[in-house]
Amino acid sequence: MSTPEPSWELYETFLSVMRTGSLSGASRSLSVAQPTVRRRVEALERALGVVLFTRAPNGLVPTDAARATQPHAEAMSASARALVRATSAPLEAEEGTVRVTASEIIGLEVIPSTLGPLRAKWPALALELALSNRLEDLLRRDADVAVRMTAPTQASLVARRVGVIPLGLFAHEDYLADHPPPRQPEALLKGHALIGADRAQDQLRLLASFGVAARAKDFAIRTDSDGAQLAAVRAGLGIGVCQVPLARRTKGLRRVLPSIEYPLETFVVMHEDQRSVRRVRIVFEHLVAALGRYLKG
Repeated sequence: MSTPEPSWELYETFLSVMRTGSLSGASRSLSVAQPTVRRRVEALERALGVVLFTRAPNGLVPTDAARATQPHAEAMSASARALVRATSAPLEAEEGTVRVTASEIIGLEVIPSTLGPLRAKWPALALELALSNRLEDLLRRDADVAVRMTAPTQASLVARRVGVIPLGLFAHEDYLADHPPPRQPEALLKGHALIGADRAQDQLRLLASFGVAARAKDFAIRTDSDGAQLAAVRAGLGIGVCQVPLARRTKGLRRVLPSIEYPLETFVVMHEDQRSVRRVRIVFEHLVAALGRYLKG
């Protein structure tokens, strides 16, 4: 007699423990009692014949088996959420749920301000915004529509090129009142507070392409959150990277070293199967038009 496959409930609980790092955290996330979380994890361990967690003073430590299991459980989670969205309304209905993924800055600073007309015209649409610089997998249905800064290579994805978002260096006028703007790129490392990433290397490579041999320790404010970097620039804490169209809309920001500019190709993408889903097409076309207007400033 074959052993029953573990239920999704067990994998969901396992994922919650992986994400929160503790039984108590998973208990709060799932709104179930902590002993229930423990029983589900133990049931999954028995079903799989492996140990998923070991105890440590600072919580639960995932084993190699847990780390190997997580991507598969994440795929199950994405499929479960996609199933809920797919059944939220008929294919040709102008209602239901659409999940949109975008980078942190686009998702925080650009997309929300474009949604008023969409909501007014299609009030029965529900939108999920997944903000991450990690590329959500449209093939796996992690999201229905994606705003991406690289062209997709998969043949089964439909992409509309919106245009180029230029990136530049900016500082608040309050900062520049006390720190004269640099005249040459290398002057950025002399008496200026730079705002940049903590561990990510993209900005270092960008500066290097313009002759600025910056290192992570040269950033006075370091964070891998693009939103936090922008907030620091707006607060007058130093010089940092900002999208040029966004800076135009932000009072008090001034361009520094206009010769330093990086073109960010921008695409709106969906899976070709979503062409038959009207609610997804509506959101796709809306984002193409709205981002096109954003690029024009």
